[in-house]
Amino acid sequence: MARYRGPKSKIARKFGEPIFGPDKVFEHKNYPPGMHGLAAKRRKKSEYGLQLKEKQKAKYTYGVLEKQFRNLFEKASAAKGVTGEVLLQLLESRLDNVVFRMSIAKTRAAARQFVTHKHITVNGNVVNIPSYTVKPGDVIGVREKSKSLEEITSSLHSRRSSQYEWIEWDSDKMVGKFLNRPEREEIPENIKEQLIVELYSK
Repeated sequence: MARYRGPKSKIARKFGEPIFGPDKVFEHKNYPPGMHGLAAKRRKKSEYGLQLKEKQKAKYTYGVLEKQFRNLFEKASAAKGVTGEVLLQLLESRLDNVVFRMSIAKTRAAARQFVTHKHITVNGNVVNIPSYTVKPGDVIGVREKSKSLEEITSSLHSRRSSQYEWIEWDSDKMVGKFLNRPEREEIPENIKEQLIVELYSK
């Protein structure tokens, strides 16, 4: 699957929640897209359908391709702990997601672009791989030449302090520390990870 670049409101309506952020279209049309939208909302889904939908929701939310997602699942399966929770922790540890959580970017798509365009550093070194796994203790910052970018300053200006317990942020230096992988109850995404585990376990 190539990265989705189509109408995001359509995908949000498919899953019944604004997974890409505030969405005015979704607010007015909170039902599945298509001519049978309202009927589709009432139709009962099969167990497999529910599991597949949850996996797709996680992939769209974090902007991960199928092969990347499966690799993360296999990594989570081999690690200690509850597989579903570890999977979400690995997704949260992606560099593009951490940049988004630090409010350097307003969306994950924007965060991914900042990373690929070399605006972001990890421990002082430029890293341009969105899927890079951030480790506890790593310091994520905005490259010196990029600190005046309007998109970044605008996003940081609207940042709420102490938004996430696992992230420490220094607004003066425009750097943040990834303190630890978040616990499941700290991750705000509405994803039923157990359904994803059941899907891959078949």
